Amino acid sequence: MAELVGNLLVAQSGGPTSVINASLAGVIQEAGKHESIEEIYGGANGILGILNEELIDINEQKAKTIQGLRYTPAAALGTCRYKLDFKKKPEKAAQDMERLFEVFQAHNIRYFFYIGGNDSQDTSNKIHEEAVKRAYEMRVIGVPKTIDNDLPHTDNCPGYGSVIKYNATTIIEVDGADSWR
Repeated sequence: MAELVGNLLVAQSGGPTSVINASLAGVIQEAGKHESIEEIYGGANGILGILNEELIDINEQKAKTIQGLRYTPAAALGTCRYKLDFKKKPEKAAQDMERLFEVFQAHNIRYFFYIGGNDSQDTSNKIHEEAVKRAYEMRVIGVPKTIDNDLPHTDNCPGYGSVIKYNATTIIEVDGADSWR
Protein backbone atom coordinates (compact mmCIF):
# COMPACT_ATOMS: atom_id res chain seq x y z
CA MET A 1 0.00 0.00 0.00
CA ALA A 2 1.45 3.33 -1.04
CA GLU A 3 2.03 5.97 1.59
CA LEU A 4 -0.31 8.93 1.17
CA VAL A 5 0.83 12.49 1.68
CA GLY A 6 -1.74 14.68 3.31
CA ASN A 7 -3.43 15.55 6.56
CA LEU A 8 -4.82 13.49 9.41
CA LEU A 9 -8.17 14.02 11.10
CA VAL A 10 -9.04 12.32 14.39
CA ALA A 11 -12.36 12.47 16.23
CA GLN A 12 -13.99 10.91 19.28
CA SER A 13 -17.46 9.45 19.58
CA GLY A 14 -19.70 7.77 22.11
CA GLY A 15 -19.36 7.76 25.88
CA PRO A 16 -16.25 9.45 27.27
CA THR A 17 -14.40 6.62 29.02
CA SER A 18 -11.33 7.10 31.15
CA VAL A 19 -9.15 5.92 28.24
CA ILE A 20 -10.61 7.73 25.22
CA ASN A 21 -8.03 10.51 25.55
CA ALA A 22 -5.21 7.98 25.89
CA SER A 23 -6.23 6.62 22.49
CA LEU A 24 -6.29 10.17 21.14
CA ALA A 25 -2.79 10.83 22.50
CA GLY A 26 -1.53 7.62 20.88
CA VAL A 27 -2.93 8.57 17.48
CA ILE A 28 -1.44 12.08 17.65
CA GLN A 29 1.96 10.99 18.92
CA GLU A 30 2.32 8.26 16.29
CA ALA A 31 1.12 10.57 13.51
CA GLY A 32 3.86 13.05 14.43
CA LYS A 33 6.47 10.42 13.53
CA HIS A 34 5.41 10.18 9.88
CA GLU A 35 6.60 12.72 7.32
CA SER A 36 3.72 11.88 5.01
CA ILE A 37 1.31 13.39 7.56
CA GLU A 38 1.57 17.13 7.12
CA GLU A 39 -1.07 18.50 9.51
CA ILE A 40 -3.06 16.92 12.34
CA TYR A 41 -6.62 18.04 12.99
CA GLY A 42 -9.17 17.08 15.60
CA GLY A 43 -12.87 16.98 14.84
CA ALA A 44 -14.77 18.81 17.58
CA ASN A 45 -17.67 16.68 18.83
CA GLY A 46 -17.15 13.73 16.51
CA ILE A 47 -18.83 13.47 13.14
CA LEU A 48 -21.12 16.40 13.99
CA GLY A 49 -18.13 18.71 14.30
CA ILE A 50 -16.68 17.46 11.04
CA LEU A 51 -20.01 18.02 9.29
CA ASN A 52 -19.90 21.62 10.60
CA GLU A 53 -16.20 21.92 9.66
CA GLU A 54 -15.24 22.52 13.28
CA LEU A 55 -11.66 21.34 13.11
CA ILE A 56 -9.03 21.94 15.77
CA ASP A 57 -5.40 22.39 14.69
CA ILE A 58 -3.64 19.82 16.87
CA ASN A 59 -0.20 21.01 15.65
CA GLU A 60 -0.69 24.12 17.78
CA GLN A 61 -0.87 22.00 20.95
CA LYS A 62 2.25 21.51 23.04
CA ALA A 63 3.76 18.03 23.35
CA LYS A 64 3.24 18.22 27.13
CA THR A 65 -0.49 18.78 26.60
CA ILE A 66 -0.73 15.77 24.28
CA GLN A 67 1.23 13.62 26.76
CA GLY A 68 -1.14 14.73 29.53
CA LEU A 69 -4.10 13.34 27.59
CA ARG A 70 -2.96 9.84 28.53
CA TYR A 71 -4.12 10.51 32.10
CA THR A 72 -6.99 12.91 31.47
CA PRO A 73 -10.55 11.56 31.73
CA ALA A 74 -13.44 12.67 29.48
CA ALA A 75 -13.20 13.45 25.77
CA ALA A 76 -10.78 16.29 24.99
CA LEU A 77 -12.19 16.85 21.50
CA GLY A 78 -15.80 16.43 22.56
CA THR A 79 -18.01 13.59 21.47
CA CYS A 80 -21.37 12.79 19.93
CA ARG A 81 -23.73 9.91 19.31
CA TYR A 82 -24.56 10.58 15.68
CA LYS A 83 -25.19 7.83 13.15
CA LEU A 84 -25.00 7.81 9.40
CA ASP A 85 -28.21 5.80 9.21
CA PHE A 86 -28.75 4.69 5.62
CA LYS A 87 -31.61 2.37 6.62
CA LYS A 88 -33.88 4.80 8.47
CA LYS A 89 -32.76 8.11 6.94
CA PRO A 90 -31.10 7.35 3.59
CA GLU A 91 -31.41 10.87 2.15
CA LYS A 92 -29.99 12.52 5.28
CA ALA A 93 -27.16 9.97 5.47
CA ALA A 94 -26.30 10.56 1.79
CA GLN A 95 -26.25 14.34 2.37
CA ASP A 96 -24.04 13.88 5.43
CA MET A 97 -21.66 11.66 3.49
CA GLU A 98 -21.44 14.24 0.70
CA ARG A 99 -20.66 16.94 3.26
CA LEU A 100 -18.02 14.80 4.99
CA PHE A 101 -16.17 14.33 1.73
CA GLU A 102 -16.38 18.06 0.98
CA VAL A 103 -14.62 18.68 4.30
CA PHE A 104 -12.09 15.87 3.71
CA GLN A 105 -11.21 17.27 0.28
CA ALA A 106 -11.09 20.91 1.46
CA HIS A 107 -8.53 19.98 4.12
CA ASN A 108 -6.69 17.26 2.16
CA ILE A 109 -7.60 14.63 4.76
CA ARG A 110 -5.89 11.39 3.78
CA TYR A 111 -5.96 9.72 7.20
CA PHE A 112 -9.11 9.56 9.31
CA PHE A 113 -9.15 8.00 12.78
CA TYR A 114 -12.46 7.60 14.61
CA ILE A 115 -12.27 6.61 18.27
CA GLY A 116 -15.39 4.97 19.67
CA GLY A 117 -17.59 1.93 20.08
CA ASN A 118 -19.67 -0.13 17.69
CA ASP A 119 -21.59 2.78 16.11
CA SER A 120 -18.33 4.67 15.59
CA GLN A 121 -16.73 1.63 14.01
CA ASP A 122 -19.75 1.29 11.74
CA THR A 123 -19.34 4.95 10.74
CA SER A 124 -15.64 4.33 10.01
CA ASN A 125 -16.55 1.42 7.78
CA LYS A 126 -19.18 3.45 5.90
CA ILE A 127 -16.67 6.26 5.31
CA HIS A 128 -14.09 3.75 4.08
CA GLU A 129 -16.60 2.21 1.67
CA GLU A 130 -17.55 5.65 0.38
CA ALA A 131 -13.90 6.59 -0.12
CA VAL A 132 -13.40 3.43 -2.18
CA LYS A 133 -16.56 4.15 -4.18
CA ARG A 134 -15.36 7.70 -4.92
CA ALA A 135 -11.77 6.57 -5.60
CA TYR A 136 -10.72 9.06 -2.91
CA GLU A 137 -7.40 7.91 -1.51
CA MET A 138 -7.79 7.88 2.23
CA ARG A 139 -6.96 5.51 5.06
CA VAL A 140 -9.84 5.14 7.54
CA ILE A 141 -8.97 3.62 10.88
CA GLY A 142 -11.50 2.84 13.58
CA VAL A 143 -9.94 2.97 17.04
CA PRO A 144 -11.95 0.73 19.40
CA LYS A 145 -13.15 2.23 22.68
CA THR A 146 -16.13 0.88 24.54
CA ILE A 147 -17.07 0.01 28.09
CA ASP A 148 -19.43 -2.64 26.74
CA ASN A 149 -16.65 -4.79 25.25
CA ASP A 150 -19.08 -5.66 22.48
CA LEU A 151 -16.95 -5.08 19.42
CA PRO A 152 -16.38 -8.19 17.33
CA HIS A 153 -12.83 -9.37 16.68
CA THR A 154 -11.47 -7.79 19.88
CA ASP A 155 -10.58 -9.45 23.15
CA ASN A 156 -10.79 -6.48 25.50
CA CYS A 157 -11.49 -3.00 24.19
CA PRO A 158 -9.94 0.07 25.77
CA GLY A 159 -12.57 1.36 28.17
CA TYR A 160 -13.75 -2.07 29.25
CA GLY A 161 -11.02 -2.52 31.86
CA SER A 162 -11.75 0.83 33.46
CA VAL A 163 -15.45 0.04 33.91
CA ILE A 164 -14.66 -3.40 35.33
CA LYS A 165 -12.21 -1.82 37.79
CA TYR A 166 -14.82 0.77 38.78
CA ASN A 167 -17.49 -1.90 39.30
CA ALA A 168 -15.15 -4.12 41.30
CA THR A 169 -14.05 -1.20 43.49
CA THR A 170 -17.67 -0.20 44.08
CA ILE A 171 -18.59 -3.73 45.17
CA ILE A 172 -15.59 -3.91 47.50
CA GLU A 173 -16.49 -0.51 48.99
CA VAL A 174 -20.15 -1.47 49.45
CA ASP A 175 -19.13 -4.77 51.01
CA GLY A 176 -16.62 -2.96 53.23
CA ALA A 177 -19.27 -0.46 54.31
CA ASP A 178 -21.52 -3.30 55.45
CA SER A 179 -18.76 -4.86 57.53
CA TRP A 180 -18.39 -1.61 59.52
CA ARG A 181 -21.97 -1.75 60.80
